[in-house]
Amino acid sequence: MREFKKHFNILLLDLRGHGDSKPSLKDAFNDRYTFDSITEDIVEVIDYLKIEKSNFVGISLGTILIRNLAEKYPHRVESMVMGGAIMKLDVRSQILMRLGIIFKSIIPYLWLYKFFAFIIMPNRNHKESRLLFVREAKKLYQKEFTRWFRLTSEINPLLKLFRAVDIKIPTLYVMGGEDYLFLPSIKKIVQKHTASSLLTIEYCGHVVNVEQPQIFNRLVIDYVTEISS
Repeated sequence: MREFKKHFNILLLDLRGHGDSKPSLKDAFNDRYTFDSITEDIVEVIDYLKIEKSNFVGISLGTILIRNLAEKYPHRVESMVMGGAIMKLDVRSQILMRLGIIFKSIIPYLWLYKFFAFIIMPNRNHKESRLLFVREAKKLYQKEFTRWFRLTSEINPLLKLFRAVDIKIPTLYVMGGEDYLFLPSIKKIVQKHTASSLLTIEYCGHVVNVEQPQIFNRLVIDYVTEISS
């Protein structure tokens, strides 16, 4: 963020239950989150701040929400930068999600997080990303984790829509060369979507901004600067 602030006006969003964001009173009695409802949270914030159009940067889960926002409010999106983008769940990913659904009420959620972290980021050089993944998970309590995990039930149709529709908004995918779960689908998307491009950081896993922050910053800052000029 220090590097980005040298070039842009930055707005950081803590999603529901993350960081300093707490569930609202109405959400306290609502066990079901949806991608649409969380997307509306983002729109509510930028409306409140009277921001008409933005360049959106997201990592992993954040890429799904940015793409959903662009689907519903394309006039609000100048460009999208998708780091460690999730646009398709392969067979291994779907098995992983189903195991999580089965065991989420049986075993501690932090065990699930650690298991997911190892599957998604298995290599030795992914260790920092795995530790960050688990450390941030500790800030969620069990009920909040369960609400977020239930989003997996609606993820496949949503991602299928994203792959099928060329939204024609400038999009940069920044992927790790070792992001074996998600990189193959992104390679196919950029061949079909005319406004999309892919930059791959070698010897890097899923969380590209953590494993190779200097390269990630340079690539994204150059891209957004060019789009905005």
